[in-house]
Amino acid sequence: MLRWALIFLVLALVAGALGAGGVAGLSMNIAYVLFIVFLILLVVHFVTGRGGRRI
Repeated sequence: MLRWALIFLVLALVAGALGAGGVAGLSMNIAYVLFIVFLILLVVHFVTGRGGRRI
């Protein structure tokens, strides 16, 4: 998911440099949403632990 967020971020930067403001804005929003989802899943993973531990 982080990989897709970085891909959309690069796409937004390239589109912005080429003057395609609409595509750049949309790509930046998608990258932002994917990054937030990645952070939420990362926090959930850290809170729940690895699971499957046996005592």
